[in-house]
Amino acid sequence: MTGARANAGSGPEETGADAPPVAAPRRIPDIISQIKDFYRDLRPSERRVADVVLEDVKFAVDASNAALANRANVSEPTVTRFCRAIGCEGVRDFKLKLAQSLVVGALYLSIPRESLQREDSGLPCWKAVFDEARRAIDEAEHQIDPQQVQQAASLIAQARQITVFGLGGSSSALAQETQYRLFRYGLAVSAHSDPYLMRMTASTLGKDDVVIAISATGRTPEVIEAVELARHYRAKAICITAPDTNLARACDVALSVAIPEYPDTLKPTASRFAFLAVIDLLSSAAAYKLDTHARETLRRIKYNVLSHRGGKELEPLGD
Repeated sequence: MTGARANAGSGPEETGADAPPVAAPRRIPDIISQIKDFYRDLRPSERRVADVVLEDVKFAVDASNAALANRANVSEPTVTRFCRAIGCEGVRDFKLKLAQSLVVGALYLSIPRESLQREDSGLPCWKAVFDEARRAIDEAEHQIDPQQVQQAASLIAQARQITVFGLGGSSSALAQETQYRLFRYGLAVSAHSDPYLMRMTASTLGKDDVVIAISATGRTPEVIEAVELARHYRAKAICITAPDTNLARACDVALSVAIPEYPDTLKPTASRFAFLAVIDLLSSAAAYKLDTHARETLRRIKYNVLSHRGGKELEPLGD
């Protein structure tokens, strides 16, 4: 046997029975985006079907072919042609993919009535943003256990080093914010948002170290795994997250708060206001544990900042 077939399987990269094939990640087609992308290329009658689908996705999923055609004022064969025009094998394949698109919920596929109402400010979001921020902080004040905060603050004050984990948009920023809050008290603290660096860092920790993990959902597997790895090496773990989650159960101290979200998906999540309040509460409690050490470090920072740029004693520290 000669050529490529003779050489196949020889050498260190041979797979065979010794190396099980890697399963391809499961991909769910985003049929909603396909409809919007193909829209300009559709015939006028097919566009009417697309309009009906985009206006009420739940109806389109549940409706028969005849009902869908009737609402779009087209023939049933037109519905079939529409399905094929956007890349589906037929109506059945289209309905299956459309049902999968509802995994994100109808909130992202429609406009809430309240978001269309203009307020005195001229902005539909003005009241929602400020009201939700106030409500989130109020919920945090009532839900957080002061004893848990004290326990977490003691762990932080006694730690050799502190590592903060947060993955994703808000949690990454909150992890960085936690580092900014704690380093100014003279604590050795670093924040990580890369999942591989989180695992690598967790592998270096020991019994005198502390991990602070931040996750709005408490379900992010990379964060949970990094925390479990750190605890395997006897580090202590604190989390700021939602109640009764896998992350909360994986940590020594859970500072958990549940914040129901406002139905307008265009408004940023309000839970980060609650989490910011918890971070401030935790860092302040740790500072009171450190007391004179924290005050001296803050004095040094303020002295050198004012010496560099001038300003007033009670201006934000270093901002």
